This record gives sequence, structure tokens and C-alpha cells, in this order.
Amino acid sequence: MPFHQTSNSSPNFSRLLRGVTEVFPDQPNSENPDENLAQRLAKTDRPLRVKLGIDPTGADIHLGHSIPVRKLRAFQDAGHTAVLIIGDFTARIGDPTGKSEARCQLTAEDVAQNAKTYLDQVRSILDFDTPGRLEIRYNSEWLSPLDLTKILELLSTMTVGQMLAKEGFDRRLENGTPIYLHEFLYPLMQGYDSVAVEADVELGGTDQKFNLAVGRDLQRHFGIRPQFGMLTPILIGLDGVQKMSKSLGNYVGLSEHPSLMYQKLQRVPDSLVGQYFELLTDLPLDELPTDPRERQQFLAFDIVQQCYGKEAAIQAQQAAVTIGQGEATQADAVPEFSLLKVQFPAKLFYIVSASGLCGSSNEARRKIQENGVRLDGEKVSDVNLSFESATDLDGKVLQVGKNKFVRLVI
Repeated sequence: MPFHQTSNSSPNFSRLLRGVTEVFPDQPNSENPDENLAQRLAKTDRPLRVKLGIDPTGADIHLGHSIPVRKLRAFQDAGHTAVLIIGDFTARIGDPTGKSEARCQLTAEDVAQNAKTYLDQVRSILDFDTPGRLEIRYNSEWLSPLDLTKILELLSTMTVGQMLAKEGFDRRLENGTPIYLHEFLYPLMQGYDSVAVEADVELGGTDQKFNLAVGRDLQRHFGIRPQFGMLTPILIGLDGVQKMSKSLGNYVGLSEHPSLMYQKLQRVPDSLVGQYFELLTDLPLDELPTDPRERQQFLAFDIVQQCYGKEAAIQAQQAAVTIGQGEATQADAVPEFSLLKVQFPAKLFYIVSASGLCGSSNEARRKIQENGVRLDGEKVSDVNLSFESATDLDGKVLQVGKNKFVRLVI
């Protein structure tokens, strides 16, 4: 497919900058004396290589994670090459950014399984089909073969003082919390990804500026033209206070059932609806409904449609309307299963079978072994997982596959 240049006055360029917090460097400098990113985009004679690295440290992606992925899609639509790096090597270290202590190191098997689910979930966002628009790379390809000589070279590009300036390290040092030497390697290895793929632009959240800047420094060290960094905001969760996080329960997962997704999104606080429209949709911001309730519903419909298609969004909306009119109970949109029908303690596979999500206990066990069962969005991998009482499960959503789910109630 031929490359079409993108002028800095085009709709595509406006979409690239929509919701962006910062592009750096934003002015011509000694490395690029006659251009900034807008000028580079306007005059380049080739598709830019736009990098986004994701570490599969968990099984699921929520809407907050999707923001830089959506920006990557905007670059694809503008004719550029998305370079999606699966950090199968760096995930085993774990990004220390913002962490009060060292992350638990994952096994290669954990990372491989998480990577598969990540790719499944971003398929609803990225263009996987147009030739030349997407490269999927695994950073073990170039990080695993590094020998001690190369690692020493990487370490020599930064001082301890520079590393301690990284968000989180300074607080941990001040609090006497251990900082392990392997954690210092993380930003260097993530930065070396930019060298390996020769990135022109790297995307990341505002908390990733240090890591993106390290990528620029390493490209300069290895004689490669330094990339531009493009930072996107951190999404505030449904509680309206803290950043979206599964551990805080204020999230909307990309793999959640359409009805659950719709119900969550129509409760986005009024103060955040505008930001959600800007960061999670391509809808014209000056053409949105003015009524707060309509805005929430419009937002919920659009995001569900993006993930599951128009028909699923219509069904989710109809179910929510029926509940809102008092013509049905929550069970019409989210079927309920009474835990009073189960004798506790009970194995989860038995509950899956008893709820009707599977035809037998054997089938339920097999689904768990195939990673096809989720409890409140979390994938279940232990076929012998057991619960002592119904109160441990009350209110949680049990799901098999993409379309079979129940809410567990007492």
C-alpha cells in the first residue's frame, strides 16, 4: 500500500493529537534543527514506525490500558506502521514505575498465556489486516541474546543518580524500601526496544515519560535518530477519584460482557464523561448530547459498539432501558444464580456446572483447564479452586467464554 503523507492541518493529524498530554521534544533542537513531530509527519516520505510496548503482567486489559492502543490505531489510519512490542522478556522483571516495592517475577509460561489474551483483546482496536500497518514483536527476540558485554554497555549509559530520579525509586529509597539491581535494568531494556525496532515515535502514559526518554538516549548512543515521545493521560476510574485499576474495582474490562460493560459505563461520573469521550471515542466533541444522562448512554453505546459491534450494543442498551423503566430486574441483563442451591464448601467447577454455564462438572473442569472461566473478570486457572461459604462469592460475576455469564447471589 502506498504511503500518503499527512499534513499537519489534516483531520488525521488532529486525531493523532486528540487527548495527548505531551509530545517531546516539541521544538526543533540540535538533533532535529528544522522540525518537530508535526513537521516530521508533514514532510516524511515513508511511514513512521510508531512503537507501543505492553508488558503482559496480567491476563486482562481495561479501558485505561486501551488509550495508547487507540492512539496506535490512529497512526495506522494515518498511514504509519504500528510496532506493537509484547514485553515477554521485560514482563518477567516488571516495570517498577510507581510501585512501592519490587514486583513478583512471573514465569515464562505465565507471560506467554497473558500475551495471548492481550492480543485477543486488542484485535477490536488495531488493524490486524492491512498489509504493512502492524508489526507484532516480542522483545525476548533481542533481549534474550544479550551478553554481559552488551548489558555493561547499557548500564554505562546511565548514572545511579539518574536512575534514582525515576518515579517511585526516590520514594522507596527515602522510605528504606529495598530497590533491587534488576529493577534498574527495566528502563534500559525497555529503551533498548526502541533501538531494536528503530522507532520514530513511542507512545505511553504520562507515567512512562522516564522510560520513553531512556529510549531516546539509547537510540542516540547507538547512532539512531532519537524518537519522539507522545504521552497520553492516565484514565480516572469509575469511582471518579483514583486511576482505573482492577485491584480497586473501578474498571471496565475490554473482555467484559457487553451488558456489564454498558451498565458500568452509563454510571461514569458526570465530571469524567467529557474525558472518556475524548480519550475512548472518535466522536466529535462539539456534537455530543447536552443532557448528562443521554451523554452517559451515548458513551456506553459507542464503547460497547467498538468492542462487540452494533448489534451487541443495541441489545445491551435495550436491557439497560428495560431495567431503568422498572419492567425487569437486574437478572434480565445479568442473569442471576442463587448460591443457596449449592452446599458449601464447594469447588468452583461444581458451581459453574450447577449454574448451567456448563452441562456437567467434567465440562466445567475442562473449561477451567482451557482458561475459559472468569470470576469477576479474573481468569481462573486452578481447577481445584474451592470456596468455604457463599458470602465469598456473593455479587460476583461468573463467566464461561464470551457470552455465557451469571451473577452469583445469596
